[in-house]
Amino acid sequence: MPHLSIIIPVYNDWTALDACLHSVADQEYGPGFEVIVVDDGSGEPAPENIRQWDRRLPLTIVRLSHLGVSAARNRGIQLSSGSILLFVDADCRVQTNCLAALESTIAAAPQHAYFQLGLTGDCSTVVGKSEHLRLNAMQNQMLQPNGCVRYLNTAAFAIRRSSVQVGNRLFNPVAFRGEDTLLLADLIERDELPLLAADAVVLHDVPLSVVQCFRKDIRSAYLEGRTYALIASRGIRIRMSNRGRLTMLRSIWVAARQPSIGRAAWLVLTVRQLLSRLTTLFYGALHRRSDLKPADTSLETRP
Repeated sequence: MPHLSIIIPVYNDWTALDACLHSVADQEYGPGFEVIVVDDGSGEPAPENIRQWDRRLPLTIVRLSHLGVSAARNRGIQLSSGSILLFVDADCRVQTNCLAALESTIAAAPQHAYFQLGLTGDCSTVVGKSEHLRLNAMQNQMLQPNGCVRYLNTAAFAIRRSSVQVGNRLFNPVAFRGEDTLLLADLIERDELPLLAADAVVLHDVPLSVVQCFRKDIRSAYLEGRTYALIASRGIRIRMSNRGRLTMLRSIWVAARQPSIGRAAWLVLTVRQLLSRLTTLFYGALHRRSDLKPADTSLETRP
């Protein structure tokens, strides 16, 4: 039985996935592992250059109908056999000795079941620099005195298999976006925040132009609206207050003074945050007069 099961959902991101698998294959130290790629109904099945990775990796590729990322991750759990489940997105690359650092953190914290890996951005582009600033600021601001973090991002998240509910369904398939935040709300209710594995670093690559990034942020914020409405109906506060956002932007302004980052990245991130907030307000205004139906508010986040 492999100690670690790396589960990667993919939807048409074959080029990004190739780089992701390359980064996994380059891990020199760490636990034994398997890699499970779940194709969430891409337009074309996995190309040959992806399938050939089974020569270097214990790789399983399974193809589903397009059911969403939550269903894809749940299917990966069902196919896995490791005692630790690591979720990584196709557009991410695990950094040097990431798996070894994660193994060390997990071994040193037997009382914890959930682990948020350290996320960073690719600083080769202005969009990547803005993502780097955003991820670092979120992790730093949400870090608790006990080392846990009030933040969960399934682009780099691990869990002990023993904590997965019966039926191997961890993610609510109702949430097409924000499924990780829905899971975080469940953990907050149980007072089980993820432990931050800061030394286990995963790089999130955003190969988009500035305009493409803005469009994606708007679409993502709108799709996450229903997820946040479900969370709010349970009386759980997840989203940062406006004051908290301003505090974070001020801290990012200081961080952006580094020559390797630059103020242009701060400006891009500020616009991204503003567009996201305006989209959220628009979603709320659109649905203010129509309360969530009982069937919606009763959806369990621990299927």
